[in-house]
Amino acid sequence: MVFSYWGWGILVLLLALLVLVTFFFNENMLIAQYFLRKDNMPKAEQWLNKITNYEKQLLSAQHGYYNLLVGLIESRKAPMQAEKYFKRALSLGMTMDHNTALAKLSLAGIAMAKRNKREATMYLQEAKKADKNKLLAEQIKMMQAQMTQMDRTVVKGYR
Repeated sequence: MVFSYWGWGILVLLLALLVLVTFFFNENMLIAQYFLRKDNMPKAEQWLNKITNYEKQLLSAQHGYYNLLVGLIESRKAPMQAEKYFKRALSLGMTMDHNTALAKLSLAGIAMAKRNKREATMYLQEAKKADKNKLLAEQIKMMQAQMTQMDRTVVKGYR
């Protein structure tokens, strides 16, 4: 008799958890992150576009993440225009260090595309410091290798 109500208790607990998650994390951003992981940019952009005014629809802690997601999508279409979203994401702040490292790594890539080695080096060093769990270590090494190749091509161009 005691165990006959456990199924309902588990169901109510799961529903409460679903309500709690969608209250603190916007479901449009969660679905957009899912499609970003699956590398489906049009669907991710479609879900992010459902957020019309992020300052009113999202919690203040999510503003930086929204700009990071928009910057990641925009970097596939127009990399130079994505810079403002990454900078805004960093200025608004993000709680996870690896997301900060991702934004700084993206800014380093944009600076390399602009041939601004000083700024690219600065962002790479900051990304290396922010990546405490070494999630982006391989990408940082690849970017540093590309920077050394950039130096070689510039030196060869002047000769």
